[in-house]
Amino acid sequence: MSKKSKKSPNLAQSQVETPKEKQPKQVVSAPQAKQEEPLTLETIQTELNTLRDLVFELASQMTALQNTPVRKRKAVPNGKIQILDKQTGEVYPSKNSAYQTLLKAGELKELVDKGIFGSDPEKNTFGWYALVRAWPDRFEEKKAEEVTASK
Repeated sequence: MSKKSKKSPNLAQSQVETPKEKQPKQVVSAPQAKQEEPLTLETIQTELNTLRDLVFELASQMTALQNTPVRKRKAVPNGKIQILDKQTGEVYPSKNSAYQTLLKAGELKELVDKGIFGSDPEKNTFGWYALVRAWPDRFEEKKAEEVTASK
């Protein structure tokens, strides 16, 4: 008892003719239409001029894009905490900003000489915490609303 599998359909039954409306139409190629027009020096010159203008326009766009300065990302404070320097009264937008500003101003020279901030203080991303450990009473963390209200 062998069963015939229905996986291979009868090819004669599966062939369906496509209606004439759905058959692809013959397309007239564009070069045949253009060949009807005679090529003259004037038409070639106008085409060359338009291509030259297009190339110059694209070149100027490319140079404009190359000369556009890339915007550098500015440090944006999160608005939650600002640092108040009790000694000077200055307000810093962030902990790292307070550390970096004081370091560049030279106010941390004695701590840098002691080696508190490591071998390269400019690259120390945790310098603020060493600074607070060294001078615990000098800085105060304030919320942004408190600082603007006190001004």
